[in-house]
Amino acid sequence: MALGEKSQKVTDNAKGNKNLTESTEGSKKNSSETLDGLTVLSRFDQGSCLSRFESYLYHKASPHKPSPYLIAKLRNYENLHKSCGPNTRPYNRTMVMLREHWTNFTYECNYVVWTASDGLGNRMVSMISAFLYAILTDRVLLVEFKDDMVDLFCEPFPNSSWLLPKNFPFSNDKGHVGTYESMSEKHKENNSKEILPSALNLKIRHTHEDHERFLRCDDTQHLLQEVPLLFLCANQYFVPSLFMVPSFSQELSKMFPKKDTVFHHLGRYLFLPSNEAWGPIRRFYQAYLARADERIGIQIRVFSPHKTPYQTIMNQILNCTLKNNILPNISTEDSKYFAVQNQTLKSVLVASLYPKYGENLRTMYLTRPTVSGDVISVYQPSHEEHQKFNDNKHNMKAWTEIYLLSLCDVLVTSSFSTFGYVAQSLGGLKPWVLHNSQNQKIQNPQCVRDFSVDPCFHFPPKLDCMGKPIDDIGKAFPYIRRCLDYEWGVKLVNDY
Repeated sequence: MALGEKSQKVTDNAKGNKNLTESTEGSKKNSSETLDGLTVLSRFDQGSCLSRFESYLYHKASPHKPSPYLIAKLRNYENLHKSCGPNTRPYNRTMVMLREHWTNFTYECNYVVWTASDGLGNRMVSMISAFLYAILTDRVLLVEFKDDMVDLFCEPFPNSSWLLPKNFPFSNDKGHVGTYESMSEKHKENNSKEILPSALNLKIRHTHEDHERFLRCDDTQHLLQEVPLLFLCANQYFVPSLFMVPSFSQELSKMFPKKDTVFHHLGRYLFLPSNEAWGPIRRFYQAYLARADERIGIQIRVFSPHKTPYQTIMNQILNCTLKNNILPNISTEDSKYFAVQNQTLKSVLVASLYPKYGENLRTMYLTRPTVSGDVISVYQPSHEEHQKFNDNKHNMKAWTEIYLLSLCDVLVTSSFSTFGYVAQSLGGLKPWVLHNSQNQKIQNPQCVRDFSVDPCFHFPPKLDCMGKPIDDIGKAFPYIRRCLDYEWGVKLVNDY
């Protein structure tokens, strides 16, 4: 069955920052019918997700416009999700068949269930990947959110939920679900549909290399199309691998003529702050960022704090921001005078687990004037000291800071950090990336400007579909390039 036919069958059966003092009524009146061309606002209730109707007041208009084909695919997916989502008749019939392990039967609805792995940044990049995979394969995406993910995001799809119901088959017993490895071995022994399971576990993690074939080879994708239920545990942004699949490449090229905007478009569509998250985001922005002439975000992730002295990182941040004119130098003359009307106000948002970075920058610009006359204000919303897992409050703070960083005009991020990837992609920003530093050694230059707004896929396939090493991935796939912040990773690029 061709891509899109199954979705059509089911749906046929189913039938620049504005003035932030504007009131909610004003924002409703001024907001367009579609948000960035991606979301039809009239399909949603405003009160259940204020950010869906107000975010345009905070984000600059995106220079990256979604293609008409992507918009059409999203509308088709919404219809599929409404038809096959939780508690619909097709969903209930499919659940009965899954519980009874029906085989050799064409299921009315197919599903991919995303399950969490690692921190919030990893979760968000893998959710976008799972969503794109669902669109390409006519599956319904359901997400298994534990208590630590509650109330972070709005429901993204109209008139339906993406949350995995508590009584979903196998959700509490995934140990009895087949694996890709076992399915692949059985298929080699007996090329018969009878052996295909009704549910399958897939893992796309940094510790798991079995995604080599099922991610990017047509033969294994054909097998997976016959499995109605996939459980996907991932912590990787595996979108570049989907572009490598021959049967997906034409669809993806039509959806994303600018290939490095995948996360930018799908992230703005899928990830809208819940009302619980939107309140702190909006209040912080209005209090500290709204009046600035320029907003600068600095995201600092130290992976080995015991090996890397604080001063080494601080020096790196200063060298990067000062040499690249992101921040101004301070003057040695206390009495230097600048006309108030000519001064530029720059607000610096620091996102870090450690308070010293924000405090040091704030003290530096409070005690001395700048040589340019710019007024620099430094703010750090939180400093948790260490990353916490399975903690809803920690994830809420992380999501708040990711979103605030995405509202900045200029972004400085840390290498290998999915936290920074999400912020840059949502904002459509090519960040200045700080090189990894260990002990007291720092690469020169201290930071480099990224060539793409899309995240890095840290652990891409090493072998082609014939089992041969991929020696030059840029030659094999000209729209994919090695990441600047991690030499083994790859990312999508538009200018090839």
